[in-house]
Amino acid sequence: MQLVKALVNLDISTYPPDRTTKNVRMKASFQTVDEYIKNFPEIVQVILQQIRETIKLNAPEAVESIAYQMPAYKTNGKPLIYFGGYKNHIGLYATPSGYSEFGEELSKYKQGKGSVQFPLNKPIPHGLVRKIVLFKVKENAAKVK
Repeated sequence: MQLVKALVNLDISTYPPDRTTKNVRMKASFQTVDEYIKNFPEIVQVILQQIRETIKLNAPEAVESIAYQMPAYKTNGKPLIYFGGYKNHIGLYATPSGYSEFGEELSKYKQGKGSVQFPLNKPIPHGLVRKIVLFKVKENAAKVK
């Protein structure tokens, strides 16, 4: 819980505008999310850990794993959300349905089908990530019934 409080109160406005992962050496494969996150510069590790904690707090029943060489979460045996660190952004993958509900809020970010990119030189919208996670939890629960 202390980590969560520290992450919530983290002021990223003091971070350098060029928070990139240009010095990251990606391994061929990862076994754990901790191992994945440790591959990034410390400042990016903090952001990735924040996203991880947001997911875990809002989907405590989610099963954490590595899929497609990035952190992945499932509920009810269905994909919930994935995230990954890149040179200039954090990618969030919640399938197309996870984004169609939030079109206006996501409109300021670069998007693909089922993905959104949060630039590393801007604050990460953790409130929006939370909403997407909660939406996907509800959607996955409805698929089971």
